[in-house]
Amino acid sequence: MIITKKAIPRRTVLQGLGTTLALPLLDGMVPALTAVSRTPARPTNRLGVVYVPNGIVMDQWTPTTEGAGFEITPILQPLAHFQDRLLVISGLSNKGPDPIHETGATSFLTGMPPKRTQGSQLRAGISMDQQVAKVFGQHTQLASLELALESGDDVGTCGGGYTCAYTNTISWRSPTTPLPMETNPRVVFERLLGDVGGTDPAARLARIEENRSLLDAVTDKVAQLRRDLGSHDRNKLGEYLEAVRDIERRIEKAEAQVDQQLPEIAPPLGIPSLFDEHAKLMFDLQVLAYQTDLTRVISFMVSREYSGRTYPEIGVPEAHHPTSHHQNDQEKIAKLTKINAYHTTLLSYFLDKLDATPDGSGSLLDNMTLLYGGGLSDGNRHSSENLPILVAGGGAGLLKGGRHVQCVDPTPMSNLHVTLMDKFGVPADSFGSSTEDLDILSTL
Repeated sequence: MIITKKAIPRRTVLQGLGTTLALPLLDGMVPALTAVSRTPARPTNRLGVVYVPNGIVMDQWTPTTEGAGFEITPILQPLAHFQDRLLVISGLSNKGPDPIHETGATSFLTGMPPKRTQGSQLRAGISMDQQVAKVFGQHTQLASLELALESGDDVGTCGGGYTCAYTNTISWRSPTTPLPMETNPRVVFERLLGDVGGTDPAARLARIEENRSLLDAVTDKVAQLRRDLGSHDRNKLGEYLEAVRDIERRIEKAEAQVDQQLPEIAPPLGIPSLFDEHAKLMFDLQVLAYQTDLTRVISFMVSREYSGRTYPEIGVPEAHHPTSHHQNDQEKIAKLTKINAYHTTLLSYFLDKLDATPDGSGSLLDNMTLLYGGGLSDGNRHSSENLPILVAGGGAGLLKGGRHVQCVDPTPMSNLHVTLMDKFGVPADSFGSSTEDLDILSTL
């Protein structure tokens, strides 16, 4: 990083017609005092959570060797080029009174099983992401983002007399307050980049009627800002703005497609018809959210428990949930393995984007703690023992990857939460069903 003595305020935004556009961290935003002392600015650690449902084929996920240099299994193969920044953690469990999908989703971040109810009397526990968001939200415009690729419309009764609402989210602001997950890229885009800071709705409507993009609305401000930037910052700003424009184009294309297919829907949903494109759009929006420091905490559900999504693009036209109840049918297991590997392929796309995005003296991936996994291991039995858990990223220098860690089975998943929260500067004596820190990680 080339640090200039002329500091640009960290919260500099570009304002135009109906638009307030946040900026990424530029070299010129590093305080001049930092340059004088020659002490590098402390990197900011971000938290990301990516959740996958319906269990995983564990013998195709779990490395057979422990420690460094573990072999890459078929499901982890798409992540092979990030092996040195992966922590595969085995032996973590979330035991509940009932082996059901609702327990898997609800306890993943809370460490607490859901209350059996068929109505609105929901109860679980505050989730780890929201504990971190309480602290990090003091420094960002958005305390957290909760995103998904499938809508959470189920409100009836699902397994074991539990309401289906428990499968709609993994984030809980309080033991009785589950947070909704947003699936629409347009809504996320506008929340992050188009309507931040109390934008006048009338002005925004005028911009739309004039067919002006978000970036067109701030062209003059961009030109003024460029004159005050060094060459490195100009290049960084250009890359960021091109990424914003690319996402905006893709959302507009998706909206146009929705208009063609379902012209009676107004306003258009903005959700791409292709699952792959929808997922990549949502991952790109997460990169922008981190890059602009609008939030440092994001939870993302690739699919919901009970998901019946089909994956014909990878040769699995059967629905996901019934396939997960394979009853040891080798053909179904092979198809479930394909789905699991497809999900890690999408994760690899996300890691590539984070790794390619500069942040301080490293990349966003260097300054990320990304928790990936699901609340069930064996979907056929609804088992929540020995969960598939992966931690990726450098954690702002606090995580050491390239290892497969085997915990004593069963170890509460909440022990990992306590350990990660401590690394985020949010220490807790206990959390959920925790019994202690994970010693094997706490010394890193």
